[in-house]
Amino acid sequence: MTAKTKNLSAYAELSGEGAPDIRDMTFAVAVADWNPEVTEALLNGALNTLSKHGADMENNVHVRHVPGSFELPQAASLMIEGLMPDAVICLGCIIQGETRHFEFIAQAVAQSCLHLSTESNTPVIFGVLTTDTHEQAKERAGGSHGNKGDEAAAAAIRMAALKVEMDPIEDDIFFDNE
Repeated sequence: MTAKTKNLSAYAELSGEGAPDIRDMTFAVAVADWNPEVTEALLNGALNTLSKHGADMENNVHVRHVPGSFELPQAASLMIEGLMPDAVICLGCIIQGETRHFEFIAQAVAQSCLHLSTESNTPVIFGVLTTDTHEQAKERAGGSHGNKGDEAAAAAIRMAALKVEMDPIEDDIFFDNE
């Protein structure tokens, strides 16, 4: 059904047995202020999904605003260093204009998020819309194509849970040399 409607927000549903327990997980959200009508809708979607799945919104979800999408990877890096979150969600909106600027920004942000994620071993989720028009962006920020902020939060939850699952078990046994 989601393929027909092109609304992938149904994937944000992580309920039921086997859903990750995120009560003690920390999430950082970096959101671009450029195209605020769209990015605020993405932020609301992400926060609603985190809340719905049990995140401690007051203590373990940290939101920081940056001027535009280009600044998202730097914000994510600073948040990883300062907050040590289980995952970072980067939310932004880059709309095609009359020049190639769109291509350079979109590519730089995507590559930087990927690089930061692999180098820091902290999931950095790319929740940046790259559309041809403002209408297309609105359709993906709570319109007919769902809310990509929901999907970014669902990806962050799943990746944070995978990271916890894959962390080596620490040996709590202390040996006494006496």
